[in-house]
Amino acid sequence: MQSNFFSRRKVMSLLSASALAAVLPAPSFALTEAGAKKLIDELVAAINKVIASGRSEQQMYGDFEKIFERYSDVPTIARYALGVDARRASAAQMREFTKAFQRYISVKYGKRFREFIGGKIVVDAARPVKSFYEVKTTAHLRGEAPFEVTFLVSDRSGKDLFFNLFIEGINMLLTERTEIGAMLDRRKGDIDGVITDLRVAG
Repeated sequence: MQSNFFSRRKVMSLLSASALAAVLPAPSFALTEAGAKKLIDELVAAINKVIASGRSEQQMYGDFEKIFERYSDVPTIARYALGVDARRASAAQMREFTKAFQRYISVKYGKRFREFIGGKIVVDAARPVKSFYEVKTTAHLRGEAPFEVTFLVSDRSGKDLFFNLFIEGINMLLTERTEIGAMLDRRKGDIDGVITDLRVAG
């Protein structure tokens, strides 16, 4: 039974693109290039404000959590990260997992954005990709060569939100799916145990 549990998740991880399509709601096609770019303009302005604020590390993490909550499709990202196991999670478990995951991911990526202190992110351009938009930005850090940060934006949740990001080519969705899968493996599939682990990590 346990071997089936692990092999099932392994197979599902190989179907990441199909899995994401299943998780996302049906597209409304109301999103425009201007709308996608406007969202990321506002998001980047919020991130730049935090990294220039001089606030403490913990205060910044709180600020980044508010940014993720406002500008990202957290429920979709959380469900994708949980993968096939989201199907067997109760509604209450999904609520608690999503809440814990939001804090966890805010701290994790907040730590990365804190590395940008003294620099800034600049929005470059947006382009349509299938039913969503890709918005490219450039991170300019002190003493380092500029690098690309890309956001994927969709309105499938009912409003314009980003549902994935790439920092120097590293895919957030796939990274988190792999890491949450590893947590589930350690917990032998115990979703409540993973929720506890996320709360501790966050």
